[in-house]
Amino acid sequence: MSTLINPELTLDDIADLRAYERERQAFRAHVIELKKPRRVHLGTIQTLVFENRDTIRFQIQEMARVEKIFTDEGILHELATYNPLISRPGKLSATLFIELTSDEQMREWLPKLAGVERCFELHLGEGDDAEVIPAQLDADHEDQLTRDEMTASVHYLWWPLTPAQTDRLEAGPARIVCTHLDYLEEADLSDRTRASLVADLR
Repeated sequence: MSTLINPELTLDDIADLRAYERERQAFRAHVIELKKPRRVHLGTIQTLVFENRDTIRFQIQEMARVEKIFTDEGILHELATYNPLISRPGKLSATLFIELTSDEQMREWLPKLAGVERCFELHLGEGDDAEVIPAQLDADHEDQLTRDEMTASVHYLWWPLTPAQTDRLEAGPARIVCTHLDYLEEADLSDRTRASLVADLR
């Protein structure tokens, strides 16, 4: 289990570009394995990836690598943008990807799924005893990504969880539900997935 009280990344956690190149192959392989149980598919075009400290560090390192961000100021900007997306006690965070591969799909689905980012629930337990926790939107990204007439292809969601709700998530069953009328889908969270998420929430 994680022993981090504050999981947020600092400048010291982000390697400069030369140092990152030396560790990149091994770190990338680690993150690919880490994401396997943390990737949840809903239907054919939606995927949630539950984020933690390592997945966000990888995102920042890769962005710095591609965009050639050399300065502390540039890295601090990325840290301020992405640190809030790290899961931690009381907060389970995920990136929603709407995976469309053609212009035709985008013209069909992005307007059809307007508002979908407000339609995700975490269900703990089953039947009449199930507890439903609606997803929240990350405030720093909501204004950029939310539109009335269509949705964006990426959204950042999070669920507030009490210690008792974390216990229910660990015990299972649990599932993610999309309630959008044009995309009613749900996915069970496997034992392996729940264990991975609970490690962040502890």
